[in-house]
Amino acid sequence: MEQQSDVSKTQRKREMHALQAIGEELVALPGDRLASLVLPDTLREAVHDARRIDQRSARRRQMQFIGRIMRDVDADAISKQLEAIRAGSATEVALLHRAERWRARLLSDDTAMAEFVDAFAPVDIQRLRTMLRNAKQEAGSGKPPRFYRALFREIREAISKNEPPL
Repeated sequence: MEQQSDVSKTQRKREMHALQAIGEELVALPGDRLASLVLPDTLREAVHDARRIDQRSARRRQMQFIGRIMRDVDADAISKQLEAIRAGSATEVALLHRAERWRARLLSDDTAMAEFVDAFAPVDIQRLRTMLRNAKQEAGSGKPPRFYRALFREIREAISKNEPPL
């Protein structure tokens, strides 16, 4: 008689697919983010190899190999590192959206400057006013958006300096 295992075959397959999905996420990470992760050398090499493979079937086999390697490593620790990267990325996106809203508001409403300065002091008010004026002139004359972009960078920097770190 066969011994019954604790976990069904379907559950084992789900777990293996989940490990492979983590591996796919590792392969999709930018190089600097991947380098910042604590990974076993064999997994890191397999991920680097997968990045260089273009052929579909070879890449699929490499991803399966990464999934196999993931069985022997602490996948929870890697998942937590990936989650931290995702959270940081979401925070950065929220900062960019907030800066974009402020830029639109500053360009459309003359009274928004006082609110911005109150909320994000210390800000170089003269520099900000100059950028606003130049960005409005650019928009009116159809020039490339050099000051429009510079204004965005200035606003993003002011917001990030005054935001508490997570």
